[in-house]
Order: sequence, then structure tokens, then C-alpha cells
Amino acid sequence: MKLRQPTDFLILEGLEDKGRNVATNLAAHTGKSRKNINTRLPVLEDYGLVEKIGPADRSGLYEITSPGKAALVYQDQYDEVDDFEELIEGPTTDSDGSSESQASFARGDDESENA
Repeated sequence: MKLRQPTDFLILEGLEDKGRNVATNLAAHTGKSRKNINTRLPVLEDYGLVEKIGPADRSGLYEITSPGKAALVYQDQYDEVDDFEELIEGPTTDSDGSSESQASFARGDDESENA
């Protein structure tokens, strides 16, 4: 996962702060060009950090995903870790089926589902 700083994190912040949105509004929020935002959104979607939502296929409406929210939580560690994707995905589940991590909390995983 190769994120462009600060643009990609600004896009994620915009989606978290304002909710689902389109490139024009995200451009205003980030101070970047709409063309730049339109280039980055599909990349962020490929990484699973944002999701393109309807109603129409060509609507251009995006929302942040749970991994996108986790990326914001760990943003300050982006340059410090070898595998940022692994950091935001969290550890693999233990053999007993339990996994406690800040990343799962940041993604909004509900621990009560395992109870």
C-alpha cells in the first residue's frame, strides 16, 4: 500500500468528517485539484480505504471504510512501519479465536460478536 501524503490522508479525513462525498467537495476540503482527487479515489478504493457507493455506478459518491478509519488512527506511524497495510488490518486471530488490538477497535469491529 503506497499512499500519497498528505493528499490521501486529507481525503480520508474529509470523508470521515463530512461523511460520504464527491470529488468536488473533497477538493475544496483538501485544497487539492478535483483532477487530483479523482485520480486518488480509485486508488484508495483499490486499497479498501474508501468505497464507491450508489445510487448510480457513475455517481462518484464515496465513503470511508473501516480500514480507512484505521489508517487515520495510525497515520502518524505511516513512515515508521514497513507494512502499513498490515498495521491497519491488525494481527491475525489467535488459535482460540480471540484478537485484541487497537486496529480492530479503530475499524469498528464489534467484539461482542464473538461472545
